[in-house]
Amino acid sequence: MVSPQHNLLIASYLEEEHVKKIQQASSKIKVVYRPDLLRPPRYAADHKGEPIPRTRAQEQEWLALLSQADILFDFDQTHIEDLPEVAPNVKWLQATSSGIGQFVHKHRYDERMPSTVFTTARGVHAQPLAEFCMMVMLMFHKGVSRMLEEQQRHHWERYAATDLSDRTLVILGLGSVGQRTAQLAKAFGMYVIGMKRSSKHQSPADFQVDELYDQSKLTQVLPRAEHLVIITPHSSETEGLIGRKEINLLPRGCTFINIGRGAVVDEQALVSALKSGHIGAAGLDVFEVEPLPETSPLWDMPNVLISPHSASTSDRENGRITDLFIDNIKRFLDGRPMLNILDTQKKY
Repeated sequence: MVSPQHNLLIASYLEEEHVKKIQQASSKIKVVYRPDLLRPPRYAADHKGEPIPRTRAQEQEWLALLSQADILFDFDQTHIEDLPEVAPNVKWLQATSSGIGQFVHKHRYDERMPSTVFTTARGVHAQPLAEFCMMVMLMFHKGVSRMLEEQQRHHWERYAATDLSDRTLVILGLGSVGQRTAQLAKAFGMYVIGMKRSSKHQSPADFQVDELYDQSKLTQVLPRAEHLVIITPHSSETEGLIGRKEINLLPRGCTFINIGRGAVVDEQALVSALKSGHIGAAGLDVFEVEPLPETSPLWDMPNVLISPHSASTSDRENGRITDLFIDNIKRFLDGRPMLNILDTQKKY
């Protein structure tokens, strides 16, 4: 039996217009939003915020709100370690990120909060991430760095670039981001091969790709990848999935894009391949260690574009997360299956 009213605590900064939409979603939800007790955002859609100290009275007030919460919008960045203890009544937590599996596992929330359902923001970041992938491919194929350098020098010298039409793109991971990337790539006339953990009883048309394979066929597909986009989550199955052997299977000059997780790729093997020219260019949003250490050779490579794990971030993100959250609120209240429930065993 659904409780007459649930206490919903918004645990990260959200614009007032989005808070109002959540408040209007249902009379069965009591929305508590206290921006004066939250970390202020450092940029649009920043869900971690700038650390600021609370007074003792403010901290006690915040702890009281956490203890009363049935639903949490986002993880509370000020109580990551003791969240299960300070928020013992939380039945559901809506995350603002897609890849929360390793985070939940690291803090043992799956064990310490066994009655809590975690839902991710899967799908919210599909458009900006897909655009990032296309930007990387266009940037290196069109010689953008050359154009910028020669513009600074006021130097005029014609040259020939290339285009993406009929180039082969392999997408490793066909969730919402992979599918959106495939759609944009097809619009540029690319030939798209998609790979999933399992494609049983599924066809390429289901994912708008030209060919579809299981992940087990990886070594057979990689030699065809003029461009490779990695979007797989970090799990026991994907850790180190792209190692030296797999990188060496790629055709010389391949464009390598990783927007999944750094642990999926052997970074040292990637650096070696970039130095030798075996990998022609790379667009990297994720790394083995984040922030990327200042000593990393990747910083100084002209054929590498480094994004500080920001390829997914958009100033329109909070609106999209709010719409997803409201949909899930209605499902939660109606007893219907919610969207993007985290499988704590698979970690995605």
